[in-house]
Amino acid sequence: MALLQVRELSAGYGEVQVLHGISFTVNEGEIVAIVGSNGAGKTTLLKTISGLLALKAGDITFAGQSVGSMPPHRIVESGVVQVPEGRQLFPHMTVMENLDIGAVNPHARGKKKETLKAMLELFPMLAERQGQLARTLSGGEQQMVATARALMACPRLLMMDEPSLGLAPIIVKQLFETVRQINQQGTTILLVEQDVQQALTMANRGYVLENGHVIMEGTGASLLANPDLKAAYLGL
Repeated sequence: MALLQVRELSAGYGEVQVLHGISFTVNEGEIVAIVGSNGAGKTTLLKTISGLLALKAGDITFAGQSVGSMPPHRIVESGVVQVPEGRQLFPHMTVMENLDIGAVNPHARGKKKETLKAMLELFPMLAERQGQLARTLSGGEQQMVATARALMACPRLLMMDEPSLGLAPIIVKQLFETVRQINQQGTTILLVEQDVQQALTMANRGYVLENGHVIMEGTGASLLANPDLKAAYLGL
């Protein structure tokens, strides 16, 4: 069943149009990857779905409801939550304070205690670092906090923007294993990622974005086997 449907979406910044008639679907329970090079429009796409950018044309439907004109806090309340590029933690607040901020919507507040328990089990490091300031954590630890903070909002759809950015390969591998675990526990994932190999290996389906257009789509495996994609993004 389609959970998120994006239809003919156009968006950008002021007079500069970045996305040109983007259409794609994320089904309940899937991991869907949006891949492409820098400047392809991946972050713009997530910001538009999150309501941080106004769409110029098209529509976004989540769980059967149009969310294209909703303000960001209403979109979060509907069940769509984003882990932003670069983590965007509150650096002078503790790990626990950052997590607490994630549970701001009414639905999440009612489940905060049990969600927090689940986060400390999913990310044991958080229990050890809960009183530590976010700015003192390593990049990998900050990514864990950012992901857990988003999950504190109890999303049906978790959107992750470049989670591997700036992380060591071994940390990236652990991160993607955790993303798979989050999905297996029932959260649908929309993953924007520059590491094409990692993203498509894990994804059920993927879309390739280039200059604000979807130029390729298919299962993760079929895209990885595509010679054009291998030449353009994997250097093969």
